[in-house]
Amino acid sequence: MALTQARTMPGVLELLPLDQIAFQRMLDTIRRNYERFGFLPVETPVIEYADVLLTKTGGETERQVYFVQSTGALSAADKSGGEKPDLALRFDLTVPLARYVAEHEHDLSFPFRRYQMQRVYRGERAQRGRFREFYQCDIDVIGKDSLSVRYDAEVPAVIYSVFRELDIGPFTIQLNNRKLMRGFFESLGVADGERQTLVLREVDKLDKRGADYVRDTLTGEGFGLSAQVAQKILDFVQVRSTSLADAFARLDALGPGPEAMEQGRAELKEVLGLIRDFGVPETHYALNLSIARGLDYYTGTVYETTLNEHPQIGSICSGGRYDNLAGQYTKSKLPGVGISIGLTRLYWQLRDAGLVNTAQSTVDVLVTQMDAAQLPAYLAVANELRAAGIATEVVLEGGKLGKQFKYADRAGVRFVLVLGEDELAKGVVTVKDLRREDQFEVPRSELIKTLRVELAQAEVIGA
Repeated sequence: MALTQARTMPGVLELLPLDQIAFQRMLDTIRRNYERFGFLPVETPVIEYADVLLTKTGGETERQVYFVQSTGALSAADKSGGEKPDLALRFDLTVPLARYVAEHEHDLSFPFRRYQMQRVYRGERAQRGRFREFYQCDIDVIGKDSLSVRYDAEVPAVIYSVFRELDIGPFTIQLNNRKLMRGFFESLGVADGERQTLVLREVDKLDKRGADYVRDTLTGEGFGLSAQVAQKILDFVQVRSTSLADAFARLDALGPGPEAMEQGRAELKEVLGLIRDFGVPETHYALNLSIARGLDYYTGTVYETTLNEHPQIGSICSGGRYDNLAGQYTKSKLPGVGISIGLTRLYWQLRDAGLVNTAQSTVDVLVTQMDAAQLPAYLAVANELRAAGIATEVVLEGGKLGKQFKYADRAGVRFVLVLGEDELAKGVVTVKDLRREDQFEVPRSELIKTLRVELAQAEVIGA
């Protein structure tokens, strides 16, 4: 029988165990920080009804959606329409959240603080660093009828907490406000909402395409802005701050404007000031008036987070404020604010830049086998260690000791225990530290205490 070639489709990230451990630890760190700020876990089905999923999305999004052909038995409710319902895989976590909140609105407590960490699916064109299946890690705060702008300041505090603990280098949370941008465009005569949206999308390309590209687009066919107006827009979007006081000064220097501009400026000032009160150092957040976010549903504060020493990676976390999350599903007004970390792409980029340490296993200790007749003694040691919370593996098939050490090293296990005839006779255990390449004897009665100290030190120094 001919063998089928083992292969995976393009655009998926399939990791070896040590890489998977590093990825999982990033997930755990993000989850821990989300919960630390009082967010509650939510999961939604990977498959949604297509008409629910694709409500209020553009044609470009629909072209990237994976549709699902149902081959299983349908419920009576599904059959009531006479045809099989169209199903699709979710392409983000925001639209399913909107459906979830609308469906469970009367059972939720508002403001509803949710986090969600699940895979999403998009038919991306196969290319380096673009994924068709990837993890998103979202938080959102949803209000009923209204939601204070103070929550817009809490979101950067969560971002700061997450990336500080991930310890992937200096980073900056950059903020802007869509009301401020729209109001400024209005002051220049760009008042039509649809035209403003087109300008916003071009402005959002500034860091990727450069000022000349954006200028040529704004003054070219389809936009027709004057060179003077285009330059004023470019001057506006190139505003950056270096401190909180500088951010306030730069906002004041914009001069008076229409109501939307004044409202956006006031919101930004309040948010920027509160971020400091949430404990985020001024070195880690800044005003950046080019941040627009391409999605149309953002209406106020918008965020992007970048690594200072690796700007080529781009935004590692983004989000913003929206006026009505679930307007297509319910008549209730449900404003919200949130952010998303695209963890799969982020992990791939960090690993590519050499910023991820993958040389550590979830197994703390490997108990070697010197003599098959002593297997009960080895298992007794392992049982004691596991009861003490120390993850332990036992070599069950024996073999040369050097081969067992090599196995531990390749598997990323740092500490290896040896209990030969001499150790058993003396009531000691030989502990070999493969990372430091040394070994020492420990009385059996002191083994748990000693390993706890060694593991704690290893965790602190990251060795």
